[in-house]
Amino acid sequence: MRIRPSFFTLDFSLLCLSSFLFFSSFNMVIPELPEYLTSLGGEDYKGLIIALFTLSAGLSRPFSGKLADRIGRIPVMMIGASVCFVAGMLYPLLSFVSGFLFLRFAHGFSTGFTPTGASAYVADIVPYQKRGEAMGLFSLFGSMGMAAGPAIGGWLATMVTIETVFYVSACTAIFSILILVKLKETLPSKEKISLKILKLKKEEIIEKRVLIPSGILFLCCFSFGVVLTIIPDFSVHLGVENKGLFFGVFTLSSLGIRLLAGKTSDRYGRVPVMRAASATLVCAMILVAIAESKLALLGSGVLFGCAVGMYSPTSAAWVVDLAVDRFRGRALATMYIFLEAGIGIGALVSGFLFANNTENFRLVFLTSAGIAAIAFILLLMIKSPNQFQAKT
Repeated sequence: MRIRPSFFTLDFSLLCLSSFLFFSSFNMVIPELPEYLTSLGGEDYKGLIIALFTLSAGLSRPFSGKLADRIGRIPVMMIGASVCFVAGMLYPLLSFVSGFLFLRFAHGFSTGFTPTGASAYVADIVPYQKRGEAMGLFSLFGSMGMAAGPAIGGWLATMVTIETVFYVSACTAIFSILILVKLKETLPSKEKISLKILKLKKEEIIEKRVLIPSGILFLCCFSFGVVLTIIPDFSVHLGVENKGLFFGVFTLSSLGIRLLAGKTSDRYGRVPVMRAASATLVCAMILVAIAESKLALLGSGVLFGCAVGMYSPTSAAWVVDLAVDRFRGRALATMYIFLEAGIGIGALVSGFLFANNTENFRLVFLTSAGIAAIAFILLLMIKSPNQFQAKT
């Protein structure tokens, strides 16, 4: 009889389920947002759909990291999920360009908080020998949410109004919150929230110990921003009716490889897995650049998903390896700052390069491939593959 991994507890299971619902919530609306913004008269601001979201997420990270280390992991997660609920309810009410862009900025605070608290929670309850594997399994549920969200949102949009999709997104966030109530806090000594805690010192913004893995993640996530911003329009250009199909394919393809990548990084180190991830990402972006059919698009989605499935859990485990326990929240917040910066800048650059001109699709995706290639080259320059292997 197979023995369950030591980290597979009830709390870990509930956290995974909550993460699935959380990621489903805010990803549910993404495929329809470019068209929705166009209907409001804001077609020239498509690059801001993701950029504003990731900007606010990045700005909130230092606060969420500090709060996770001071008031607890669970309150930080609940703050983020609550933002998802409120934003989902307000989209139909603020149905004008400036109101929409404001909500995209506000909505980003959700991912600025919940993933930081959740990743710190996982790191608290998982032994270091299983860190990569646990991060892989945990991120698998987030990826399942990222796959289910756009697919469900795209499907709902073909049957009901976009306003209904917004409300379903908000309700999904509520269920995520209800599950969090059942979890036990892992922070040993909690403080009460106060204005004093919210004041950040310079050294509390970025955790220098994790700059290398965070910088590599930034370069990899540039492509993610490109995909979120350009793929909906590119799908329509190729005649793919469901704009969420690519998102479902790449996310599903990332599911199985996450566990393998996590276990492999536990055994052989983080750097070799990150090299494989960045190389795969380069190939994915080149393939989508030359895609001229639905089949080629979905094939590039499979490769892209494999790359994401490798670098997501490995980066998180790499960061936790290098972090001091009492600043674990800050370290993970730093990682997410770079992650969101990569996505946001990727979204802005791709929106600028695309400029609503279908002739620019190839330029956008090849630029993304070049950025991923830089990550691969930098990883090759790290001489010792086991330099950042899990602590023993």
